[in-house]
Amino acid sequence: MTSINVGTIDVYCLDPSAGDWHVLTLQRAHDTRCPTAWETVHGHIEAGESPEQAAVREVREETGLSVQRLYNVTVQPFYLHKLATVELAVVFAAFVDRTLPITLGAEHMRHEWLTPDAALERFVWPRERAALRDILQLLAAGDAGPVEDVLRVI
Repeated sequence: MTSINVGTIDVYCLDPSAGDWHVLTLQRAHDTRCPTAWETVHGHIEAGESPEQAAVREVREETGLSVQRLYNVTVQPFYLHKLATVELAVVFAAFVDRTLPITLGAEHMRHEWLTPDAALERFVWPRERAALRDILQLLAAGDAGPVEDVLRVI
């Protein structure tokens, strides 16, 4: 029997300072799943943790950065055939300071701050590109405008 699980988060780290948006991209290490693939911050929700708590923790663990503002954006489904599970990833946009140093966790070997267009080209998963497009549309003004009250978490 196939199950459904809300168990992961994706977090797009953004810095729109001076109107010049940058998106953090992370390259997977050789000894992890999907070696050398470029992706956003991705991780599991731990027991007793809310998706937004997991998002803030994963950004800190995978990059060393602190989240200044966090927005919930969408939910992306994907299938884990080895577990017969449809996994739901809660997707967030995190505003961070790109002038601070990045401290990569063991899962990644490189990072790059890219323009949105370059990040769209770099991300390996189509669902990552779709989520980034949603983020860029929803947060184009630097906040969520008339839907700030329902999208902004912190």
